[in-house]
Amino acid sequence: MATSPVAISPQIPLEDPLAHLPCSSVLEYRKGQVIYNQDQPSSNIYLVIDGKVKVSHCVDDGKQIVVDIYQPDEFFGESAFLHLPHRCEEARALEDVKLMSWTTPEIEDITNKQPRLAVALLQVLVQRTMEFSQRIESLCVDNIGQRVARTLIRLSERMGTVEKDGSVRMIPFTHELLSQYIGTSREVVTMHMNRLRRQGYIRYSRKTIILYRDPLKQWLRQNA
Repeated sequence: MATSPVAISPQIPLEDPLAHLPCSSVLEYRKGQVIYNQDQPSSNIYLVIDGKVKVSHCVDDGKQIVVDIYQPDEFFGESAFLHLPHRCEEARALEDVKLMSWTTPEIEDITNKQPRLAVALLQVLVQRTMEFSQRIESLCVDNIGQRVARTLIRLSERMGTVEKDGSVRMIPFTHELLSQYIGTSREVVTMHMNRLRRQGYIRYSRKTIILYRDPLKQWLRQNA
């Protein structure tokens, strides 16, 4: 059973939050460095200027579930708006990153003066909710192989670079990260990645992932 497509590109352009936010000082984090976690909670909203950030939730057994990976011009840390005393959320630099940040009181003050910022941020959150709904649907109806394929396609659409031959080049997401994203073990992801490589849908190394996206989409349709 295939998941239903979610339209996330409406005809009317979305509001740009950056058009309403003043620049802040730039923060820099090295690859692997924690930006915030449950031991170092944050009350800030962050904007990625350069690099990529992984946001994940920690569950009771210590395992992590990847919420998403954020890249330049994307916001994260919106859970700070809830002012919860305990948040099992972690943000970690997936690469060397540069960020801007604003405290939630600063955001609230700006939205009082510029209500369109509130609309822009609401659109961002609604868009994410739709994407999360699609991921939840995939978790319910897809087998692991289909979930691996859908994850690779989604990451390639957001973060990939199209090559002349139609393939898509991405950074080398580890099998551990992919397993945290789709809710399985690293060993199972490795098994399915090897199968997709043997079938010619992907090539990967420590430096890059090359995805043949259109053939993989066709494979998904045939196996729905």
